[in-house]
Amino acid sequence: QVQLVESGGGSVQAGGSLRLACVASGYLYNSYCMGWLRQAPGKQREWVAQLDLDGTTSYADSVKGRFTISQDNANNKNILYLQMNSLKPEDTAMYYCAARRGTAGNCYDSSVWYNYCGQGTQVTVSS
Repeated sequence: QVQLVESGGGSVQAGGSLRLACVASGYLYNSYCMGWLRQAPGKQREWVAQLDLDGTTSYADSVKGRFTISQDNANNKNILYLQMNSLKPEDTAMYYCAARRGTAGNCYDSSVWYNYCGQGTQVTVSS
């Protein structure tokens, strides 16, 4: 059973930075697509970023150039990160770590494609 636990959310002023972390367990890191989703109040959950099994990264246009997704698999750790810089008030949302078994080059940039999600961590950006 895949388990995903996020941390690192908080409240920052516009222009600030946060780094989210997701500790993943119960799966082989090299067989699951990993990503970050977010959901703002009153809005649908949206795809933010993902790390494909071939190592490529992709981002939603709204965060491109500001957010960076990465993974640490050293020493049997399976931790997914999302470094968020130059935060804007419109980045305010609950952020979710997401996963789905896949193959290299076939991870989909869609919030509904992922079938495992964590409980989320809240990010609030004030102007």
